Amino acid sequence: MQFNSFSDFISMGGYGFYVWLSFGSCALILLGIFLDSKLSHQRTLNAVSKQLEREARIKKAKQESK
Repeated sequence: MQFNSFSDFISMGGYGFYVWLSFGSCALILLGIFLDSKLSHQRTLNAVSKQLEREARIKKAKQESK
């Protein structure tokens, strides 16, 4: 599809509101998914780190009690 002007491109033949709303919605959803995955990854790394520290403390306590 070819447009004669930038204004025609933005209006999309009268459907511009719906077209750009769908693009915006998609962008927000993708951003939300990206941020959620980054936060989830960080929470997982923190949980693994705490678990390793806990196991190290338990191992150290067992060695000291022998």
